[in-house]
Amino acid sequence: MSYDFDTPVDRRGTWSVQWDGVADRFGVDGLLPFTISDMDFASPPEVLDALQRRIAHGVFGYTDWRHEDFLSAIRDWFAVRHGTDIDTDRIVYGPSVLNQLSQLLQMWTGPGDGVVVHTPTYDGFLKAISGLGRELRGAPAGDTAALERQLARPDSKVLVLCSPHNPTGRVWTEAELTEFARLAAAYDVAVISDEIHADFVHTDFVPDGRRHLPWTRFGAGRWALITSATKAFNFPALSGSYGIIGDADDHAAFLRRMQTGEGLASPAVLALTAHIAAYRDGGPWLDRLNAYVAGNLRLVAERLNSAFPELRWQPPQAGYLAWIDLRPLGVDDAALQRELIEREKVAIMPGTTYGADGFVRFNVGCPRAKAEQGVDALIRALHRLA
Repeated sequence: MSYDFDTPVDRRGTWSVQWDGVADRFGVDGLLPFTISDMDFASPPEVLDALQRRIAHGVFGYTDWRHEDFLSAIRDWFAVRHGTDIDTDRIVYGPSVLNQLSQLLQMWTGPGDGVVVHTPTYDGFLKAISGLGRELRGAPAGDTAALERQLARPDSKVLVLCSPHNPTGRVWTEAELTEFARLAAAYDVAVISDEIHADFVHTDFVPDGRRHLPWTRFGAGRWALITSATKAFNFPALSGSYGIIGDADDHAAFLRRMQTGEGLASPAVLALTAHIAAYRDGGPWLDRLNAYVAGNLRLVAERLNSAFPELRWQPPQAGYLAWIDLRPLGVDDAALQRELIEREKVAIMPGTTYGADGFVRFNVGCPRAKAEQGVDALIRALHRLA
């Protein structure tokens, strides 16, 4: 089947956070957005067909996720896509990855405990950790010594791993993941690995051709892998996520917490339907999408580096979020945002959102013509300031 990623889908007036809610972050309506991590593409036709069939049934009663259709779809996806066998008896379900993160942090930490992350850090982690009254402790991505210092602190209880990493798009090596596991075991720190970007690895941009390696291969002691098909197949508004928890007692405790304390025994049936269809039939669409997004990232690299050779910008190893280091240009972050918003009428996420001055995070999960508009607007703004 051929798939069309070039034809725009009008998202205005659909209650879209990225399009209709742009003023909430940037103070101005009507900006062309390259912001939060959802895409402008329709979900795969295979998913849409499955949803339409389920809607045609017409009955939407309470639903159970613990059935072979859902569990085997996850198991087979991990086996085929990631070369990894998983134990479906350790699967759990939640309304979102961040909700699972919050539940696990409440199970495994107390107020004031330290939660370690790699910096720069996805802002959803920042909000969840600080919102629960835990102390966020950052270690620069790639600085193992700094990571060990934070994990070694007596009240550091959890390492929240983003794999692949958001916002940088870094795909961790097997050696890095093995070291994270060793350090976590040495300092009795639990690991929560958010792997929602795992299906967006761009092998052309990874120096050694490495692939994503799920935390199930490395976890020992207290650990959880949390993820969802919503990112790769672009249906986050349907909600739905799942996790894999290593320890049987922790697995049982999580289920009790969700079913009783949180009252979340029944998932949204359309979320289950979409997950199953995506994992069973959406692979060819995802492969074409990844190739298309890689083309967008190449476009950004070519235009940026042609305009500003000193940037020497390289596309991310995973994802559709271009993490761009503008520090060689010496541009003021606030001034750049003013230029982008007031003159160029585009919204691009400032690196300060993720704790990094001098960067922007530019979403290219969109038709190529829109990506061109965005990168050209960024270049014009930089020319006026650099």
